Amino acid sequence: MPQPRLDPAPRQYPPFVALLRRAARGPAAAPARTTADEIEAWLLREAIREDDMLPLYESLVWRLAAAGLPLDRSSVHVGTLHPQLLGFAWNWNRADGLCDEVKVGDLARQSDSYRRNPLYRANVYGESMRCDLSDPDTLARFPLMAELAAQGITDYIVLALGGGAYHNAVTIATQQTGGFSDAERATLERIFALFALHIERHIAQRIAGNVLDTYLGTAAGGKVLRGSIHRGSGEPIRAVIWVSDLRGFTDLADRLEGADMIALLNAYFERLAGAVLAHDGEVLKFIGDGLLAVFPFAAFGDEAQAAAASLAAAEAAMAAVDRLNAEPPPDLARIAGWQPLRSGIALHEGDVFFGNVGAEARLDFTVIGRAVNAASRVESLTKTLGRSILITEPVARRLDRPLDPLGAHALRGLAEPVPLFGLHR
Repeated sequence: MPQPRLDPAPRQYPPFVALLRRAARGPAAAPARTTADEIEAWLLREAIREDDMLPLYESLVWRLAAAGLPLDRSSVHVGTLHPQLLGFAWNWNRADGLCDEVKVGDLARQSDSYRRNPLYRANVYGESMRCDLSDPDTLARFPLMAELAAQGITDYIVLALGGGAYHNAVTIATQQTGGFSDAERATLERIFALFALHIERHIAQRIAGNVLDTYLGTAAGGKVLRGSIHRGSGEPIRAVIWVSDLRGFTDLADRLEGADMIALLNAYFERLAGAVLAHDGEVLKFIGDGLLAVFPFAAFGDEAQAAAASLAAAEAAMAAVDRLNAEPPPDLARIAGWQPLRSGIALHEGDVFFGNVGAEARLDFTVIGRAVNAASRVESLTKTLGRSILITEPVARRLDRPLDPLGAHALRGLAEPVPLFGLHR
């Protein structure tokens, strides 16, 4: 089921930053009193068992506060391997007691606010920096510093933590008059240098998860990351199966240059896969011009909701393709002879095996079963029947809306004809 969007209040984030999670344990996240030496010992021992960055970081910053260090604001910033993300960040502020986990979209690279932020040089060039917020030149150079100075921050430090090509970084800030003392800064730098090892551990796991989600899908990627890596491992599930195909693909591939065909397919799949994901389906595979997706019943409140989501996604996909035909983006507008794109989508219900299939050295996480084959056969009838969306009877029974009966049709490999339905005209 769709998760409600988190309200960032009392904080504000720019459009390219999305709040993912929030921790609000406050001082209870750490011992009431501790020392820098005890924090280092914790990082080398108990903290290793924590596999979630948000509570780990929250506990660290409150431990630093409990150790008497004048830390009033801090953040961790990490890069990642993802086509649409610049990275992730964790933001803590003593004033509101909150610790947020956010993702930063790739559009941040084009933002003036990001380029005029001390973090930019840390992320891009791996440079540490200290900002004196009593210096007018610093406030003029970095707009964020002027905002922090108005909040009472006196000293702001960016510590580059390495991280290979990603240049991870930590920021620390204080309201203490005169800023951090040399001894306080040295202590914080020493502790965060040790914490950087935890950051590397967590971001490596995050990158692995991002890669698996991008190439396998969220559900399949999560299963692989949790250890479902052996051939034959998986589970039977019941789902609505989506099979779609781009009509006239062979002709287009013959007429268009390779780069143009790739651009066209990317735009097409962005519309179809985007609709599936927006309605909580799982995109499993792109096969040439074809798309295989599922709407597992277990992921929804009941079977009717899964069926409704699959049809809503199909209608949204078709509408998106129509808009693409009518108003192509500039990179497609220059390509002649591809319009209009037409697609066929089949929705069928059945039991499938969701898991690892393939050779010992090369596996694929997918769904297989008679229901998948049937959905493929139904999709091939979309052109014959003149319907862009075909729905089999098991799915149609779960939909609370009028549909046009199109009769029963024989499908290769099935003993009985399958009743099909189309959208009501």
